[in-house]
Amino acid sequence: MKAVVYQGANEVSVEEVDDPRIEDPTDVLVRITTTAICGSDLHMYEGRTAAEPGIVFGHENMGIVEEVGSGVASVRKGDRVVLPFNIACGFCRNCLAGNTAFCLTANPGFAGSAYGYVGMGPYKGGQAEYLRVPFADFNCLHLPPGEEHEDDFAMLADIFPTGYHSTQLAGVSPGDTVAVYGGGPVGLMAAYSSMLRGASKVFVVDKVADRLRTAEEIGAIAVDFSKVNPPEAIRDQTDGGVDRGIDAVGYQATVPEGTEQPAIVLNQLIETVRPTGSMGVVGLYLPQDPGGPTEDARHGRLLIDIGRYFEKGLRMGSGQANVKAYNRQLRDLIIAGRAEPSFVVSQRRPLDEAADAYARFDRREEGYTKVVLKP
Repeated sequence: MKAVVYQGANEVSVEEVDDPRIEDPTDVLVRITTTAICGSDLHMYEGRTAAEPGIVFGHENMGIVEEVGSGVASVRKGDRVVLPFNIACGFCRNCLAGNTAFCLTANPGFAGSAYGYVGMGPYKGGQAEYLRVPFADFNCLHLPPGEEHEDDFAMLADIFPTGYHSTQLAGVSPGDTVAVYGGGPVGLMAAYSSMLRGASKVFVVDKVADRLRTAEEIGAIAVDFSKVNPPEAIRDQTDGGVDRGIDAVGYQATVPEGTEQPAIVLNQLIETVRPTGSMGVVGLYLPQDPGGPTEDARHGRLLIDIGRYFEKGLRMGSGQANVKAYNRQLRDLIIAGRAEPSFVVSQRRPLDEAADAYARFDRREEGYTKVVLKP
């Protein structure tokens, strides 16, 4: 089959690789109809992880079931499904508690597993024609047959639940004011989810014009950090700061000139959120970053203003999204016409054009807010 294969820093190619096969009775094989490039993929693409050449990328996947293992009970050939990016067994201690992003079974020796991602197990990604899905009864989310809402449903694999997860971590409630740092796909989903949860005012901080325009189109207040100091600008428009803050940037955060300062978003959030407010952190932070600007940063150690954080009585939640905690409810909102996360999709490209799509998305070119690939 054709698949997107990592070749090294800033290089992927579409190659012929071995077809996946049923390896365990609880597996199914899915013919991919839509897959997406995620901002998290760019960390590997840019050589900012320990990823080695040869990885098949792709953790945002949906399609049609083509083959079913003998131990699968609830999934049938021909079913239309979307897969959470985190692979989970459904029966370990963490899965039973609903913390499926931290499954203890799928990737032995590590809490958490995913398709096509460094350190997250031996599973190939779905930027390909076919995908093996382990623990299929637990991981497959059934969708209505046909092609309706294809791009909306594809967002259920990662960015819509992750955006929603950030609002859960931050504790967004009706009437709250919210500041989202990062206007990429996850940040836009965080802003959108904040509105779904009843936020009264939502700010989105970024400097990419495309992203800021999209934020305004969904009703958020755009804050261009290349032109203003975000904490000051946001405090001026609120009662001393927002109730909730969300980090949708992570360890490659930069100052306006482009220089990386990995802790700058966390520290700006500490200044943006009012005393006794709360923060949700879904931007990626890693214990190893080969391209970190300092020796501490290369080992995931950042200088956080913990004094101000403590002084203000803030709270913070962090970590990858437990997709299964949200994807059924979010699917039903889409079906009911109450949510349309595909507003973020700006490019639909054939799988064969993945290398060009990666390069343009990585450069934040206009029109490349979110890219979906069609095998």
